[in-house]
Amino acid sequence: MEKNNEASAKDILPENFDSFEAFWDFWDTHSSADYEEFMEPVEVEFLLSSRKVYCAIAKDLFAQVKTQARLQGVSSETLINLWLKEKVSG
Repeated sequence: MEKNNEASAKDILPENFDSFEAFWDFWDTHSSADYEEFMEPVEVEFLLSSRKVYCAIAKDLFAQVKTQARLQGVSSETLINLWLKEKVSG
């Protein structure tokens, strides 16, 4: 079996995309590893901070919360926050 040349096996990387959809379609079907020669190193700074507080919840209680959240079509976290807000505000 004859191997294809790597350069000819991949599609040409477009210089511009007509839309986000075209961009997403391209990268959904291609690997960035095939286009490393076009990449440039960048410096990135970011601040890691969280506004979340984590509380322990008993497993059996959380299982009930998950069931209620699923029935209401929201995440467990959303439901817990709504219930706590009602309790604190009420």
